Amino acid sequence: MATYDVIIIGAGPGGYVCAIRCAQLGLKTAVVEGRETLGGTCLNVGCIPSKALLHASHSLHEAQHNFAKMGLKGKSPSVDWKQMLAYKDEVIEGNTKGIEFLFKKNKIDWIKGWASIPAAGKVQVGDDTHEAKNIIIASGSEPASLPGVEVDEKTVVTSTGALELGKIPKSLVVIGAGVIGLELGSVYARLGAEVTVVEFLDVITPGMDGEVQKTFQRILKKQGLTFVMGAAVQKTEIARGKAKVTYKLLKKDTEHEIEADTVLVATGRKPYTAGLGLDKLGIEMTQRGQIKVGKDWQTNVPGIYAIGDVIEGPMLAHKAEDEGMAAAEQVAGKHGHVNYGVIPGVIYTTPEVANVGATEESLKAEGRAYKVGKFMFMGNGRAKANFASDGFVKILADKETDRILGAHIIGPAAGELIHEVCVAMEFGASAEDLALTCHAHPTYSEAVREAALACGDGPIHS
Repeated sequence: MATYDVIIIGAGPGGYVCAIRCAQLGLKTAVVEGRETLGGTCLNVGCIPSKALLHASHSLHEAQHNFAKMGLKGKSPSVDWKQMLAYKDEVIEGNTKGIEFLFKKNKIDWIKGWASIPAAGKVQVGDDTHEAKNIIIASGSEPASLPGVEVDEKTVVTSTGALELGKIPKSLVVIGAGVIGLELGSVYARLGAEVTVVEFLDVITPGMDGEVQKTFQRILKKQGLTFVMGAAVQKTEIARGKAKVTYKLLKKDTEHEIEADTVLVATGRKPYTAGLGLDKLGIEMTQRGQIKVGKDWQTNVPGIYAIGDVIEGPMLAHKAEDEGMAAAEQVAGKHGHVNYGVIPGVIYTTPEVANVGATEESLKAEGRAYKVGKFMFMGNGRAKANFASDGFVKILADKETDRILGAHIIGPAAGELIHEVCVAMEFGASAEDLALTCHAHPTYSEAVREAALACGDGPIHS
């Protein structure tokens, strides 16, 4: 078998980006991937296909609710579910084939199969053992479930099954009010399903800014989603093609049942390290099953690194990509760096929700003096013209230095707008720096400038 400078296990966003960067740095590189296609969960059964369905269902919503207001009149479109799924599959194929092309362009070997690590410097795939000076584990994550909830990917599904249902359900129960549950819940709500979200906590999207949480839940309720909060799911049962969810309301200590055509289990994800042989290697793990790494992303076993969802931190594709590039730099003898304080998060509903840096809650807990600049999209001309005036931009800045500490956006194109603040934070900018930067008119981005102005003497348009 060939000897490599680096073998990467997993071809998701962390793994394939790491491989390309390793190849760019002159390292002989191979990637082990057992799927039939490259791209991991994100491109095959996660981020990319869900965005395709979000886009398609949002387009339907626009046709049903806003076209006539703009003088675009005609019969409202009907949904061809098979064609919508075919469109989603075309999007997946285009992206996964693109990574195959990039592997060939960068002379990266794809070793097809599932990997184990019998010893440092060795990767076994099937009957073959390959040698590598460095091994980088980027095997990603898998959906987490609950006791008493048995997934069959037909009636009780994870995000994987929710992306390929045989038909649009009339009723859908979503267990968990996190990113995945709300994105896919909003898809099926737009397609006509009656969607009920059952959440253990008293708030949706745990860890996000409190004001955003309340505003976001209120908007989703207006869109037809029903929420059952503070509810612990006890079990699911399937009978006659339907699912019954039993849950307990924590405050009242009462048990309830709800029936639905489909149940989506969206209770988070857990690291996927099965079959790698980490126990025998003596690789240190956290109590949550994550691989422990140092500042250079190296495990306690020299020459074995780990990145992405298998290590601590937010399970985000772009976080994995950054770590992949940084680990490649380390392996090549350079200095890799990830600024964990400036990793944005985005929820791709309508409106979108995005955040970066500190929340008001975290700053209060820290005892840090801060100021808030806020601007409602209701005051943004472009947003009003596009029926997208729900939401706001909130910027948090240090009370004394004016340095930007965080930003929270709920509104149109929030996932794009947040990066203006990310760049500003990367350069240590103040809110005033952002406020003094000319923004084109009319754009959504003007709302970001107005929020920055609100950290000083006040916004212009409110």
